Amino acid sequence: MSAHAKICGLTTPEALDAALDGGAAFVGAVVFPKSPRHIHPLHGATLFERARGKAKIVAVTVDADDALLTEIALILKPDLIQLHGAETVEQAARVRLLTGAGIIKVLPIRRAEDFAGAEDWATVADHLMFDAKPPEGSHLPGGVGARFDWSLLAGRVFDRPWFLAGGLTPDNVAEAISVSGAPLVDVSSGVETAPGVKDAARITAFLEAVRSA
Repeated sequence: MSAHAKICGLTTPEALDAALDGGAAFVGAVVFPKSPRHIHPLHGATLFERARGKAKIVAVTVDADDALLTEIALILKPDLIQLHGAETVEQAARVRLLTGAGIIKVLPIRRAEDFAGAEDWATVADHLMFDAKPPEGSHLPGGVGARFDWSLLAGRVFDRPWFLAGGLTPDNVAEAISVSGAPLVDVSSGVETAPGVKDAARITAFLEAVRSA
């Protein structure tokens, strides 16, 4: 069974159309002002409406407060909310209740012991995402092209479907899937020409590589 892909941090119709035309199963809108991929929920709602029914719409947040989560839920109406901060299991349960959306929880990984506690999320998360821990001093929790040792995931079994993220590109995603056994992959900076600037050709190439992996 081939892996499925999420193209994250989309901000333009051209990039979103490349993701949809290429068969992305998930498309992501980053609602986090510190990110170069930040999109306001109202802009996101207008842009991502074309994706509804074609791919799962994911709103990426980082320790968002209830006001922002409510705005996202009412205006953007995502299928899933990706929690990319220091959210706890209890907070994630509140996010689900508040928004009515499914949950993707990101767990930062650098070494084997970082997987401890992943099973705790089975009660509240629809998906897990294993992303590389950002470099020291980074003000962003992800999307910086960092990667971890994919072999750390080989043979591991989790109670929820999981994404591999961090440093993936059209050139290495097939290898990443082979080594890790990932059923789902997530890319953002790996299909950009500059921070926040998606390249339609790279999106297409990434999705082709995933499909053929």
